[in-house]
Amino acid sequence: MTLPVLTDLEKKVIASIQGDIPIVSRPYQRLAENIGISEERFIEVLQHLTELGVIRRFGATLRHQKSGYQANAMTAWQVEEDRIEEVGQIMASFRAVSHCYRRDPADGWPYNLYTMIHGKSEADCRETARKISEKSRVETYQLLFSRKELKKISMTYFPEALSTSKNKK
Repeated sequence: MTLPVLTDLEKKVIASIQGDIPIVSRPYQRLAENIGISEERFIEVLQHLTELGVIRRFGATLRHQKSGYQANAMTAWQVEEDRIEEVGQIMASFRAVSHCYRRDPADGWPYNLYTMIHGKSEADCRETARKISEKSRVETYQLLFSRKELKKISMTYFPEALSTSKNKK
């Protein structure tokens, strides 16, 4: 698979959607204005980048503590390899699950599927894990509760693309 060479405009669009999205009726219009193009062109570039597979998803991060969710648990599951896809789909379908990943087990740690479960309390997370276990028929798992957030940022791609467009204004 050959990776596409991105244009300066594509880099600017990517860089502009990495930070906070303005809370306005037309956020793409505001972002487009910041880099000196029309809203229509901005959306066209986003669609093109999605079609190329450069952008796979576009999401928002909710500060769960500020929205009433005080607990979260990375839950490590031991799943038969031939059931990973099926079980992953089941686990990902739960509203309380924000992430679902398959990873390689390690010596002394047999877990290969991971979910991040959010709840109003640790008891909520435990109850969600129990329901997931029941529905997926996976009985071996460990809940690892978060105790303190030490760092939480998104990757930043092409930061120079925005600094050059701001200098031109």
